[in-house]
Amino acid sequence: MNAGLLGIGHYTPTNVVTNKDLEKIVDTSDEWIRTRTGIEERRIADDNVNTSDMAFYAAQDALESANMKAEDLDMILVATVTPDTPFPSVACMLQERLGARKVAAMDLSAACSGFMYGMITAKQFIETNVHRNILVVGVEKLSKITDWEDRNTCVLFGDGAGAAIVGPVSEGKGILSFELGSDGSGGKELYQDKETDYLFMNGREVFKFAVRQMPESSVKVVEKAGYQKEDVDYLIPHQANIRIMEAARERLGIAEEKMATSVKRYGNTSSASIPMALSEAVKSGKINDNDLLVLVGFGGGLTWGAIALRWGR
Repeated sequence: MNAGLLGIGHYTPTNVVTNKDLEKIVDTSDEWIRTRTGIEERRIADDNVNTSDMAFYAAQDALESANMKAEDLDMILVATVTPDTPFPSVACMLQERLGARKVAAMDLSAACSGFMYGMITAKQFIETNVHRNILVVGVEKLSKITDWEDRNTCVLFGDGAGAAIVGPVSEGKGILSFELGSDGSGGKELYQDKETDYLFMNGREVFKFAVRQMPESSVKVVEKAGYQKEDVDYLIPHQANIRIMEAARERLGIAEEKMATSVKRYGNTSSASIPMALSEAVKSGKINDNDLLVLVGFGGGLTWGAIALRWGR
């Protein structure tokens, strides 16, 4: 039994914060942010909108896309590093709010790689015939752990949620190969500070790691699936920085229009970025049945993950 995507959805807050808005807060400029990151604006959730709220809206969208109801779910996995509270998990909150059956529900923490980890976890349950339909959500409210006086980080991050229904698909479709990894020695380069609760990032070191790891993982999963770079139809990279994304695209040798680029509108939304970008690409008609996709990301930990996926049921 192959595991693939039966539905995809996303949610973004309505509040838009542009680079021009940030010029009024910290010593930065629209030009500096755009040329170095590709970001033009980001969405910031209101104080009364929690991580679980955004997860709920994205999950509803995914269920509608799959033409399914919450009671059809067998498991709920939520990838996040910004839960409402340490416990109960966002996944448990989601189970109750969706009105799903009392199924297994848990959160995963792998930072920006979280959705990849969630997808591959779901794959194991489906392909071993333990579960059939699993909701996987990547969701972050990074604005609540962002230091808005730190110009090195506050320009990068945004809030949002993406969700997918993972379930059985026909032979030759779905997740064809994957790679997951970690290097804990790099944990000091990207973390949440215990004293301030704000996130800290050594941008130079994370950039060096990402421009090496994203292209390498992208090529590996294509080869593991038995294909060549030329066979890839669409690339959905973690939306962290346009220069990092371009490194992966160039390594695969695919055209610019074949890469999802929502970073300029949403910034880095961590675990939400890949499902958000995928959902937008699907809804806009950029992805067609039988397309070969590569999903690839990296994050704090340091962690990374990539998937080669044949689109369709």
